[in-house]
Amino acid sequence: METALWYMLAGARGGPNRIRIVRALRERPRNANQLAEDLGLDYTTIRYHLDVLMDHDVVRNSGGGYGTVYLLTDRIERNWTTVESVIDTLEDA
Repeated sequence: METALWYMLAGARGGPNRIRIVRALRERPRNANQLAEDLGLDYTTIRYHLDVLMDHDVVRNSGGGYGTVYLLTDRIERNWTTVESVIDTLEDA
């Protein structure tokens, strides 16, 4: 899990946006449109990053269709200290 987090959040070009999405979802579950509005990003950009995060078991969805809500997986919640470590390392760089 740690290697995957480092890749998704630090090693990939979209890492900074994924960090913003993960932090926002930690505050509260949201749908893709809410994330786009709250983070000032294009809806398609949010959808792309949500798909990547879902593929790596960082987020999951609840419901279906346009109002699908996204939230962090239990696995990422259990590994939140690793997420914070990655974020802290990037912010200190």
